[in-house]
Amino acid sequence: MLLEFVHAHTVSAPVPFVPEVSLFQAEDPIALWEATESAGTPQPPPFWAFAWAGGQALARHILDAPELVAGRSVLDLATGSGLVAVAAAKAGATPVTANDIDPLSLAAAQANAEANGVRVTTVEADLLDSDDRYGVVLAGDVFYSREMAGRVLPFLRRAAGRGSLVLVGDPGRAYLPEDLIQRAVYDVPVIEELESMPIRRTTVWQVTAS
Repeated sequence: MLLEFVHAHTVSAPVPFVPEVSLFQAEDPIALWEATESAGTPQPPPFWAFAWAGGQALARHILDAPELVAGRSVLDLATGSGLVAVAAAKAGATPVTANDIDPLSLAAAQANAEANGVRVTTVEADLLDSDDRYGVVLAGDVFYSREMAGRVLPFLRRAAGRGSLVLVGDPGRAYLPEDLIQRAVYDVPVIEELESMPIRRTTVWQVTAS
């Protein structure tokens, strides 16, 4: 049922800034938003159907520097489409865990992993109070609201304190912390209907324990 919904509302296409990866993406963002809202039960916004700027930058960074993740366990937090998880798996990370609280997101992530010929484990849960250990923690576009940032940042800092490499991709969202370490900057093509511009300057940051 979930996979059918994903396939019915998306088409597989290369990611603009990461053409090595193909994703099931919505052709008409507004129509999909409306279809999700009219599904009969409350649904999160369909973040899983788009290649957001933060995820594209993070995926590009990992594929250009695979030594960051190769042979290491990776958590892709709030995975959305699974783009970053797929990129990590392509770069040699193992095992790769794609996490989200939206079951449609995880259906899309699994479909995208299979379409790209990589293995990703999906976990539907709120992990932000957990302390599981990963070699690398990745998060694209997670500072878009005060509530989300307030919960995500402590989780990321704890992970860094346990020795994880913690990287986030962010195009200047409102609640991005100011004390992160800049790793790379990219000009990322985005969907103008969603971002009100065709290109967003997007940074990959490293989160530290304090």
